[in-house]
Amino acid sequence: MITITDHQKQIITSVKKWINDVVIGLNFCPFAKKEVSRDTIRYYVSDDINEKSALDIVINELANLDNSDKIQTTLIIFSKGFSDFETYLDLVDRANQLIEQGGYSGLYQLATFHPEYYFDGEDVNDAANYTNRSPYPILHLLREASLEQVLKNYPNPENIPDDNITKARELGVNYFKKQLQIK
Repeated sequence: MITITDHQKQIITSVKKWINDVVIGLNFCPFAKKEVSRDTIRYYVSDDINEKSALDIVINELANLDNSDKIQTTLIIFSKGFSDFETYLDLVDRANQLIEQGGYSGLYQLATFHPEYYFDGEDVNDAANYTNRSPYPILHLLREASLEQVLKNYPNPENIPDDNITKARELGVNYFKKQLQIK
């Protein structure tokens, strides 16, 4: 049995608060509420700061998803490492390569969240970036089949990103800065 430290519990609590207040509360991900209520999200807190260890965690978490149908999605939360956004993006690239090379393409996909997230070509201070900003660097592993099933029943899923950007800009940067003071 894995023991979760008080520090890890605090980090998970912060991430859950962000999910409830921002991701679900603002409907940035209309599918998250179901998984939260069903308790099918695995939260893995890593204190690792190097890429190799982080990628080993990705491999282990992919195996956990393979071996448990009770887990629909996994959030790998980096409590110490990858605070630099460019270093984090390098990790994302390598994790996506692992998914592809490991034969997981079409089974799992990666969503990305980071405290300093910004979209390429956008101003770093644009409120739109907060659609992907989180209290900690996070790699989110999703089951593609589950996502595809939900998308079939959701009206106009292609509008979700633009709707989120519009809502984020309406609320403004100060709103999100207050939300992310939960560390």
